[in-house]
Amino acid sequence: MFSLVIRTTLIYIVVFLIMRFMGKREIGKLTVLDFVISIMMAEIAVIVIEDVERPFIEGIVPMVILMAIQVGTALLSMYNRKMRLLLDGKPSVIIAKGKINREEMRKQRYNLDDLMLQLRENKLTTVADVEFAILETSGKLSIIPKERAMGGASEQSDQEAPDVDVERSSHTPPPKGKEKLIPAGFRFEILPIPLIMDGKVQDDNLMKIEKTRFWLKNVLQAHGVMDFKDVFLCTIDHKGKLFVDVNQKRIT
Repeated sequence: MFSLVIRTTLIYIVVFLIMRFMGKREIGKLTVLDFVISIMMAEIAVIVIEDVERPFIEGIVPMVILMAIQVGTALLSMYNRKMRLLLDGKPSVIIAKGKINREEMRKQRYNLDDLMLQLRENKLTTVADVEFAILETSGKLSIIPKERAMGGASEQSDQEAPDVDVERSSHTPPPKGKEKLIPAGFRFEILPIPLIMDGKVQDDNLMKIEKTRFWLKNVLQAHGVMDFKDVFLCTIDHKGKLFVDVNQKRIT
């Protein structure tokens, strides 16, 4: 019994330290890889605790290997968006402009009961009040309600194209003007739409909104950003509002 208590305590400490070292992640937002590694680590811990004849090191080494795999893939995905998409997948648009995407629901095996449940959780009673509903890779449904559902006084008509407006995370002069942007038939894969990530231009997304690098560079230069590499993140939402987060180390 004494040996069992000692082994349980030591395994608890080891698992706790490994999970802390793997980084902070909300339980409901674990990737598939994180989830698999967590299950495997729990199984290894149980085997080592139950089999008192098994050497303690035979439990520690596999858990350290799993930790190395998780940390390694996390670092790769941090600097490589293709790796992120490979490991995490892409979000799915379930509702776009108040219309349910049945084909996408079928692909994701996402039924109407799940949809209505998550709408109620977001205090929405009808699909007509939803501008966009996006099924995240974590399984959570992110909902962007229409302005009238939020009690907004001014709502854009469906035919009116959104304008460009720039919001900065650092001090910059106000925008000089606005420009029509999002094409009428554009299908929002993700919101907001990333145009620059980690200093790299997302050319596919630029093509989808029928814009070029030249246009993007002019917009950024008008707001004091001279190089794409100076931008950590640049996104645009369905209303055409641009958000720019500048890498201050490169600027200074």
